[in-house]
This record gives sequence, C-alpha cells and structure tokens, in this order.
Amino acid sequence: MPALVNYSGDDDFYSGGSFYTNSTDLGRLCSISSQVDVYCPPRKRARITAPFLFGETDFEQNKQPSIDVLPDECLFEIFKRLPGGRERSSCACVSKQWLMLLTSIRRGEFESSKVVKESSDSVSDDVEMISSDEDDGYLTRCLEGKKATDMRLAAVAVGTSGHGGLGKLSIRGSSSSRGVTNFGLSAIARGCPSLKALSLWNVPRVGDDGLSEIAKECHLLEKLDLCQCPSVSNKGLIAIAENCPNLTSLSIESCSKIGNEGLQAIGKLCPNLQSISIKDCPLVGDHGVSSLLSSASSVLSKVKLHGLNITDFTLAVIGHYGKSVTSLMLSGLQHVSEKGFWVMGNAQGLQKLVSLMITSCRGVTDVSLEALGKGCTNLKQMCLRRCCFVSDEGLVGFAKSAGSLECLQLEECNRATQSGIVGVLSNCGLKSLTLVKCMGIKDMSFVAPLSSTCNSLKSLSVRNCPGFGSSSLAMVGKLCPQLQHVDLSGLYGITDAGLMPLLESCEAGLVKVNLSGCLNLTDEVVLALTRLHGGTLELLNLDGCRRITDASLAAVADNCYFLSDLDVSKCAITDSGVAVLSHAEQLNLQVLSFSGCSGVSNKSMPFLKKLGKTLVGLNLQNCNSISSRTVELLVESLWRCDILF
Repeated sequence: MPALVNYSGDDDFYSGGSFYTNSTDLGRLCSISSQVDVYCPPRKRARITAPFLFGETDFEQNKQPSIDVLPDECLFEIFKRLPGGRERSSCACVSKQWLMLLTSIRRGEFESSKVVKESSDSVSDDVEMISSDEDDGYLTRCLEGKKATDMRLAAVAVGTSGHGGLGKLSIRGSSSSRGVTNFGLSAIARGCPSLKALSLWNVPRVGDDGLSEIAKECHLLEKLDLCQCPSVSNKGLIAIAENCPNLTSLSIESCSKIGNEGLQAIGKLCPNLQSISIKDCPLVGDHGVSSLLSSASSVLSKVKLHGLNITDFTLAVIGHYGKSVTSLMLSGLQHVSEKGFWVMGNAQGLQKLVSLMITSCRGVTDVSLEALGKGCTNLKQMCLRRCCFVSDEGLVGFAKSAGSLECLQLEECNRATQSGIVGVLSNCGLKSLTLVKCMGIKDMSFVAPLSSTCNSLKSLSVRNCPGFGSSSLAMVGKLCPQLQHVDLSGLYGITDAGLMPLLESCEAGLVKVNLSGCLNLTDEVVLALTRLHGGTLELLNLDGCRRITDASLAAVADNCYFLSDLDVSKCAITDSGVAVLSHAEQLNLQVLSFSGCSGVSNKSMPFLKKLGKTLVGLNLQNCNSISSRTVELLVESLWRCDILF
C-alpha cells in the first residue's frame, strides 16, 4: 500500500477543525481519495474539539470506502502480500468480494509462503514452526445439509490456513439451490493443500472439475469417500489417480458415472492403496475391479464389493491376487455362481484373510463354503447373512476345514438347524457364536450323546430365533461350560425352567447377560443368576421382562459386587426396589435404566441421588410417575450424570 503513493511531510496532527474551510474543498479531497489510497503512519487518534461540517449530499455520495473502487487486480496483489492467516481471515470478513478474491489465491502464491519456503533451510527455528503450522493439516471440518454452501467452504479455506491447516473435510448433503458446487471445492483445493481426507455425500452439483482441482492442488490426499455424486465420472477419478500417489483408502457408493476406466487408473497409479469399497455403481464390472485388485495387490488389505455387476472372473482374481487381503466383504453379487466362490477358495491366495463377510450371495453353497474353509487357512471371523443355500452339511464341513475360526455369525440362514450348530461347536475352537433370525432352528430334544465339549466358546448370542427354546439352551449349557457372555434377547419362548440348566452349567462365571424381551422369565431366574454368578456379573439387561419385580433388585443388591450396567426398563419395579438397590454398599453402578417403569415415582428421588454418586448415565424416559420438577432437581444434583427423561 505505501508504494502506491509518495508521501512526504510531517506527521503532526491538526486539532480543532477541518483542514479545509468549506465543504467544497473537502469534497475535492474526497474526490481525490476515491482514486488513490493515502498512507498515514499509525498514530494515536487526535481529539477533535469541533465537529466536521458536511453537506448531506456530499457525504452520501462519498461514504463508500475508497478501497472498494480498486480493481480486483490491485486487491489481488495486496492480498498476496498479507503476512499470515490471521490477517487473511480479517480481510475475508470485510465483504463477499474480498472473500472470493482471497479464495482465488493459491497457497503458494502468497509472498509469506514464498519467504518461508526460500528461508526454511537457513533461517531460525521460528520460521520452521510457522511452516509446520501452515501445512500439517490438523483441523477437521464437517458441513451438513443447509450449512453446506460454497460461501462456507470459502470461509473454511481462508480461516483454517493460519490454525494448523485443514486435514479432513466432510460434506454431507447440500441444498439443491444453494448447495456446494465445483466453485466451493476449488476454493478448498487452492487454500488447503494440506487436505488428507475428503468425504462427499449427496452433493449432486459437484463434478469432475471440482474433483480435478482437488487432485491438482491436494497432493497429500490419502482418503477419498464419494457417495451419491452423480456428476463425478471417470475423468475426476483419473485426475485423483494421476496426482495423488499417497491415496490409501477409496470408497465409492452410488456414483452412476464412475466405471472401469477410473478404477483401472487407481490400480495403476496408486501403489499405496490399502482399502477399497465399491457399492451400487452400475458401470463397474469385471475389468475395473479385477484390474484394480491385480495392480494393487501388494498392499491392498481391505476389500468391500456390494451390488456390482461382476461375475466369477472377479472372485477368481481375488482368490489369486489377494495375497495381502485381511478383510473381505461381498454383498449382493447376483451374477456370481457357486463356481466363483469355489475358485476363490481353491486359488490358495487368501492366506492372510482374517475376516470374511458374505451377504445375499446365491453362489454360496455347501460345496463353495467348504472350499473357502480349506483355502483361507488363517480365517478367524466368518459372517454369513441371508445365504439361503447353506445347510448343516456345509456348516460342519466349513468348521472342520477352517481350523483357525474363532467367531461365526449366521443371520437369516434358514436351512441351518440345531444339528448343524452342534456339529459346528463340536468340530472347531470357536470363541464366539451369533445366531440371528435363523428360523430353521427348532427346539427339540437332542437324543444323540455329545461326543465332546466346546470349552473355547466364551460368547453366545441368539437373537430373535423363536425356535431356540429350553432344549436348545440345555444342550448349549452342556456343550459349552465356559460361557461368559450370553445374549438371548427376543427369545420370548424360553422359561425359568429352560434357562436354569444353562446358568448352572456355566463354570467360568457369567460376565454379561442380556435377557431383554424374554417375556416369560420371572424373579426366580434373577435369584439364581445372582447367586451363581454375582461375583463376576458386570452387565445385566432385563428390558421388557415384565414379570421381574423388586425381588430381583434385592437379589442384585445382595449378591452383585462388580455390576456396572443394569437395565430393568419396562419391568414391574417400584420405589421400594430402588430404595433397596440404593442401600447396597458394594454396588458401583455406572449405567442404570428405569425407562417405562411406572411404579417408580417422585419418592425415589433421594434413592436416585444416592445411586447417582457413581452413575454416568440414568434413563428415566416414560416414567410417568416422576415429575419434571423432580428430574430438574436430579439434574442439578447429579451434574456428572447424563439423565434421559
């Protein structure tokens, strides 16, 4: 600014009136000032003893700040010379025009950036610290819904430059009229070269131009997540591949214009790619996925493919080239047959595979499942969801061949029966078994003698399997005596008599028990549970067990020493039960829920206060007998506790 006008003369202040004797002379001065900026050294403001006299018309004509008349080229040169991020942020607050101009300047074009870059090897450590603060990318920003606009992105681009630099940006949804466009993304690209993670969800107005700007300026980009971006095509993805060699994670979902060419470029040009997720992209086929997997096979460890038009060929490529893959998720692959899964297993390339999840794939049969077990020798976690052709024979064969298997989850596999579950438990060292909505399991007496026990099983979860009843529970109790975690939520058919054998068979001591939705259980079960396992029990969920009363809380108070999480929502609990629970000196509850307990009233307030000394969470929702005033007093008293009402 000083260079624009030659200034000479003294720096004295003139007090007591105007420099000019009339408003006409003053108007001439204002006219001159509209063309140039006059520099005056910063001094303390002089006290004015007499008011200036302006003509009303002259004042209104000249009240606009003179710097706004400068062309953008001059402002651009001025802004380039701003010393740091704080000064840029201050200027960005002046007007929309200034903000837009600042976002048009790339980080490397600022004079301060050039000075730091040239001097970083020879100047003091202070300059190096400034450089680190500008470029490291410590900050995270997330814009959602109506807040996601180009103006906000421009403000983020300018504002984060002096505070560590933007490292992660997430944009989730935007307005159709004022939403994020290529302009906003370009502003981020120019102002935030430190960006390492970008997530774009449901931004239809962002296309290849915006993504190309990110690729051109943000060479440190490591993670890219594109979801419902219909304007982004192979062109944008190719630009990322050509300019972002550090890319380690790529997720693409519901992007209708992205196809094989973009994935082929990613595979060839991104040697550090470790994680890939592709979902519901109709143009993606065998050529794109197979090329990606074969090119990036050296470090690629996580693969997720959902709803793609791929065939047996791609699975054969996975089985052959997936030598570094540790986690594989395959879902909704309607064009993959039994042969594809069989070849994937027999290719012997998935030796490092630890976790495998397969959902709604008709090609998974007994034959292909056994081949997977033989080919994935280090497999520890297996999840099968809605695989309708898997039966007991396939499950037992898989359990025998997968010697390292520790966790098995079956969800809506309706051909699996009680016989298959027993066969699995008898033939492998499972540590965790989860059954969800498996309608083929029927409760019938197991006549054949159990040849061996499964001492390795520590966790059993059977949820919403109506056929799993008393006989099945007794069988599991005999077969798995070392259970510590039991989840039987939604088994409304089990009774006290059916659950007792399981409780009595658990030798190691139960730690977590979830009986929510077991409508027919009574206090007898809780009395037995606390008596047998009170010394180890840490979590007890009785949500919806409507026949549970205060007697159960008394048993908990007397026998449980390490219980930290108790849920008796929608049970027949009253103030008396809360009082008994509060007098248990050994209890150290952290989470407590009385949701839907109409028998708990305002009388329980002193007892809740006493319990609240250790609580971090208290649920009193739908407790109709507790007034809002009581809750307000509890909130004031239990300031450390999160109270839901």
